[in-house]
Amino acid sequence: MKQYVWYASYGSNINKKRFLCYIKGGRPNGSTETEVGCKDPSSPIDEGIFTIPYPLYFAKEARRWDSKGVAFIDGSPNERTATYSKKYLITSEQFIDVLKQENSGMKIDIDLQEVRESGSMVFREKAWYGRILYLGDDDGYPIFTFTAPWDIDTVAFNKPSSEYLDTIISGLREYYSKEEIVQYLENKPGIKDNYSTQELERFL
Repeated sequence: MKQYVWYASYGSNINKKRFLCYIKGGRPNGSTETEVGCKDPSSPIDEGIFTIPYPLYFAKEARRWDSKGVAFIDGSPNERTATYSKKYLITSEQFIDVLKQENSGMKIDIDLQEVRESGSMVFREKAWYGRILYLGDDDGYPIFTFTAPWDIDTVAFNKPSSEYLDTIISGLREYYSKEEIVQYLENKPGIKDNYSTQELERFL
């Protein structure tokens, strides 16, 4: 029997077309790499928006995204912060398969019930997305996301590529206005001082 979980995405997977490349395989627009997809390529059975009370930032140099910054959230909640996400209802096996692809195909053996009970689990200390966070439940299903194992104040911020940012913005446009998106992004670490308000508006 399939067990379902919500995966809350705050980065490029906000864009459904991009996310489905992790489910069904394929090369998303703006990326230089083709994703292998999940063993079960079934589409999500539900989706919706969700706000994560963890701060968003952009860091590292992702080869698939022009060696520029990609999205992370800090591992500690901050109730003054609202990170926009899109949640997809997928099987727990699909969630693990997506996590594998986000971590260069590394073998991952995780008990999501343990994560649900503890609230957070670091399974790879140096993996970019080596921490899973439990964010509560919705309609009887647990909500999970993943991020870096390090703290926000220990990493250098980096500008995301225009292709990566366009992918995120295209996903946000499904739910938010132009003004809301610009106000949301313009002060995020990695975007602030690298993209002007006018440059962000041109994506829209």
